[in-house]
Amino acid sequence: MKSDIEISRECRLKPIEEVASSIGIPADRLEHYGKYIAKVPEALTDEAKVRRSNLILVTAITPTKAGIGKTTVSIGLALGLSRLGKKNIVALREPSLGPCFGLKGGAAGGGYAQILPMDKINLHFTGDFHAITSAHNMITALLDNYIYQHREEGFALKEVLWKRVLDINDRNLRHIVTGLCGKTNGVVQESGFDITPASEIMAVLCLAKDEKDLRRRIENILLGTTTDGRPFRVKDLGVAGAICVLLKDALHPNLVQTTENTPAIVHGGPFANIAHGCNSVIATRLAMTFADYVVTEAGFGADLGAEKFFNIKCRKAGLQPKLTVIVATTQGLKMHGGVGLEHIRKPNAEGLCKGFENLDKHIANMQGFGQTVVVCFNRYDTDTEDEIALCREHCEKMGVGFAVNSAFSDGGRGAEELADLVVRTIEQRPSRPLMFSYADTDDVETKANKVARQIYGADGVSFSPAACKMLERIHQLGIDHYPVCMAKTQYSFSANAHAYGVPKGFTVHVRDIVLNCGAEMIVLVAGDIMRMPGLPKSPQAERIDLVDGEIVGLS
Repeated sequence: MKSDIEISRECRLKPIEEVASSIGIPADRLEHYGKYIAKVPEALTDEAKVRRSNLILVTAITPTKAGIGKTTVSIGLALGLSRLGKKNIVALREPSLGPCFGLKGGAAGGGYAQILPMDKINLHFTGDFHAITSAHNMITALLDNYIYQHREEGFALKEVLWKRVLDINDRNLRHIVTGLCGKTNGVVQESGFDITPASEIMAVLCLAKDEKDLRRRIENILLGTTTDGRPFRVKDLGVAGAICVLLKDALHPNLVQTTENTPAIVHGGPFANIAHGCNSVIATRLAMTFADYVVTEAGFGADLGAEKFFNIKCRKAGLQPKLTVIVATTQGLKMHGGVGLEHIRKPNAEGLCKGFENLDKHIANMQGFGQTVVVCFNRYDTDTEDEIALCREHCEKMGVGFAVNSAFSDGGRGAEELADLVVRTIEQRPSRPLMFSYADTDDVETKANKVARQIYGADGVSFSPAACKMLERIHQLGIDHYPVCMAKTQYSFSANAHAYGVPKGFTVHVRDIVLNCGAEMIVLVAGDIMRMPGLPKSPQAERIDLVDGEIVGLS
């Protein structure tokens, strides 16, 4: 089969105004970024239409190094819905350069289920990530300058909580010292870098309702603590307006198209293992304004992205999904069933069936939120009919809808079974009110323990001395009501990346807490997860090249 980028080049793209017109977006409201990309103003959102739209979440079993294909399934489902005559939009996150040139490659779908133009989307796109990076680091520069310029007046921060960001995997920048070599170079202090998808500015942009809310959230960002114990925020710097200026264009969602010319809105890109893992609230609401069915996805497995989609995004935005699709593969199930990575392409009924335990836990978790669940079997060319039959039979016993998806190789035609199942399920089963894992009034420890026990199956949560100090700070600031955002490995329900399946008898250890007062959430950093990833021994960058003006190796 041809590579993703070869397939993308062969697709005949429609002018973006035609794509917009197909869903009722006026062409004169578009801000063009070339022929095939445009920004759509968030002001076009219509609350009445949002309430009538059917929101569908695509999530997955615990991912493995073999991959799951959740984004490909999301795009495929949108293609299948279009083939059934349903007016739909797929609403996704923007890719990060870090994994694109690092471990994973691109994040624009795959095969014949992609969003296009994939090369531009995977690279600089409309500059949203650059704007977020610049806005975050502008705050850092302004804060450092404020400390430097007012030091003679006795101003100082006894604790600086704000670091820097970069949309590149660079482990050497996790911990740094700035201001060295003379007083004119600033005040010497420890700092460090997170990757841009972990930036609080990213979370703020993705959770803001509109421009006014964006400004309010930026003003509330906590930068540090003064020597007399007072919180010091962006509002105290007096620069929130300047930061809004940098984010003015980035606030508006991006309209592109799929391999079959159906509309896609792509906006925001927080990771789900170190951030909240969902595209922007504005993009989701905009998609729901112009489509009867909106397909969106949440990063990594359902214990991460979906949990945060419900407990953070839906809680704050008032969204009510009609249905959740859980993506599973035989390779992923076999790994969770104890089969080694080198053997997962071979038939192994015993390993496959043992892996159902992981799938079942995710199904139960999603049903615990009040969601109707269907399972999508994402088909690979090595899968056998017997293995598919085993998965179908198991889901039938669980009372859960099951459909095979082959959109990667067959495009929308390969997702018709899934699309039909989704539509029938929504029409036949009335949706139930969303139920959250915890109440706003619970304290942070209680919220963390409820997520760990209910979603992960842990015995509980422990906190390091540093984390305990931050818990005291949270109480002093009066922000106990914020939701929690668990930062942990994506490869396991536990904080141990090697504990496959459904581990038992473990405790989630929180070693650090990051206060996101602008995003209005508390980030609990568990295990050895890093907010600035490193590069693998053989990064994807070694296979990306420019040959005769054409990009190769981008997948």
